[in-house]
Amino acid sequence: MPSPRNFFWSHATHLLRRCGRQPDGVSSQRSLYSAAPIADLIAPPLGANFWGIGCSRRHRNLPAMENQVKGMMSGGLDVSDLKNANTVGGGVGDTFGEDAATEEQPFTPWARIVASGLELLRDPRYNKGLAFTEVERDRHYLRGLLPPTVISQELQVERILENVRSYQNPLEKYIALMDLQERNERLFYKVLIDHVEELLPIVYTPVVGEACQKYGNIFRRPHGLYISLKDRGHVLELLKNWPEKNVEVIVVTDGERILGLGDLGLNGMGIPIGKLALYTALGGVRPSSTLPIAIDVGTNNEALLKNPFYIGLRQRRTTGQEYDELLHEFMIACKQAYGEKVLIQFEDFANHNAFRLLQKYATTHLVFNDDIQGTAAVALAGLVAALPITGGTLADHKFLFLGAGEAGTGIAEIIALEVSKQAIRIPMKIRSGLYGTLCCSHQGKITVEEARKAIHLVDSKGLVTKSRYESLQEHKRPYAHEHPPAHDLLSAVKVLKPTVLIGTSGKGGTFTKEVLEEVSSYQDKPIIMALSNPTSQSECTAEEAYKYTKGKCIFASGSPFSPVTYEGKTYVIGQSNNCYIFPGMGLGCTISGAIRVHDDMFLAAAEALAKQINEEHLAKNQLYPAFNEIREISAHIGAAVAAKAYELA
Repeated sequence: MPSPRNFFWSHATHLLRRCGRQPDGVSSQRSLYSAAPIADLIAPPLGANFWGIGCSRRHRNLPAMENQVKGMMSGGLDVSDLKNANTVGGGVGDTFGEDAATEEQPFTPWARIVASGLELLRDPRYNKGLAFTEVERDRHYLRGLLPPTVISQELQVERILENVRSYQNPLEKYIALMDLQERNERLFYKVLIDHVEELLPIVYTPVVGEACQKYGNIFRRPHGLYISLKDRGHVLELLKNWPEKNVEVIVVTDGERILGLGDLGLNGMGIPIGKLALYTALGGVRPSSTLPIAIDVGTNNEALLKNPFYIGLRQRRTTGQEYDELLHEFMIACKQAYGEKVLIQFEDFANHNAFRLLQKYATTHLVFNDDIQGTAAVALAGLVAALPITGGTLADHKFLFLGAGEAGTGIAEIIALEVSKQAIRIPMKIRSGLYGTLCCSHQGKITVEEARKAIHLVDSKGLVTKSRYESLQEHKRPYAHEHPPAHDLLSAVKVLKPTVLIGTSGKGGTFTKEVLEEVSSYQDKPIIMALSNPTSQSECTAEEAYKYTKGKCIFASGSPFSPVTYEGKTYVIGQSNNCYIFPGMGLGCTISGAIRVHDDMFLAAAEALAKQINEEHLAKNQLYPAFNEIREISAHIGAAVAAKAYELA
């Protein structure tokens, strides 16, 4: 009859092998696709007091082991009869070695195991599907769990693309890609990176807007973290439930203003998920270090409240102190869970919360609002890129915005800041290229307040003027100038005669034929930026812009448009998309170890993006580079942001 020690050694050997380890020593090789590194450990001899092995609980069948021991042992001490005596340090003894890491035991407990079998196939982070090699299938106990053929990742990419392209409905394409992300993360990012220009409009705007509207109907499995009013007082515990402990980037929304679609409540989770997919695909941020979060405080969308498939709280949206307390608890918990350097991106908060939350936490957290600052930086980059075509500097232009919300006032403020940051202006050569030599015409320093005087806003009540000052929201007041009232956009254009027209209204078709004709009647090369998305909410189409300005305008949009040919010349439409900025911004913050986001970091990002436009782009009036260049662009922006962060430290 074997001794208890020999019997348990044989079981230990068996369990070690089940955990992917060898009893006499463990290979120090790391499998590229294993769920955890194989520890470079050697199992020492078992001590006299050791009667179990600290392997994973799920690989033990303790009742069965106890019955076997009782049947095989003749006399002697049974494991089940051992006493949990008090230890020197307090507490009780560890019969099965589970807590032995805290005691002076002559063995090393196994802290982690190598995922294998179905567990590996069901883990999207490490699953390779049919790309697992013969050796990997043996090593990870996959033999028989997969069809016998081995298909390379490249061939898998072709198959995925063929399937996605076979769908006629864009939402079906979105669902197919999200399903891929949930089962094979590596393949998802490979497909997205290699075909970003084709798939970006599906993963992000404009298709993600429709996906959010129908999020409850297409819901498959939870992705990210959901925090609701029910969790007040326990937010830190929820963050600790997230399996990844080294989170570097968080994108959070409360769903109140999703794109131009309004209050979508918890359905807005599609936005953080899409944003963070782009942080990885475009900015190179590790997916395991990202965390999408939706904060559910209810919704005022009656259609959602009546929808039986809605996944959020069925109550009216909470505001005031209760809302602020939940957000504050969340912000504090993020620091406690992930440290001072975790980047928090506010996404699609309504105007009345977006500005004050950014102002409140900008000095205490590493935080930015992409709708305010990211949109502003990418728009500024387009304006700077257009200067070689229009001539002059930003200070030479007059700006008129349709829309005075987060995006509009954010762009306005960064323009004023950029003008004020420029060096003292004296006539000098600034660039020589396809459109000739350009010269500055202003002398002397321009303050932010002076720069704002050339920027005008039109909101739902007409031109923002001094006469409306008392009734204006705080973020609009700096742009309330002395002007007679103008009740609509066309009237404002006729009075102010802007050289740059920027739309952030979220209302489609508002740059009418009359407005575009009026702008082009006094300006040879007006800049028209219809930045609202999705496509249905764009202020005008690219074709309308070139048609009604008779080919004069320099056009950019927030949604994708195909190239336009007017009178024999083809114009490539640059898309003023935030994804040019935020992945590089996140990369720069994480690699620099920044603890605060400064406005100058966004100016650096905008300047880095504008530098990517060359004479070939300008010949086609293209203000933004192609998306197939975006990973390299994000690297340049990340480096510029990191350099500025070091400079400001």
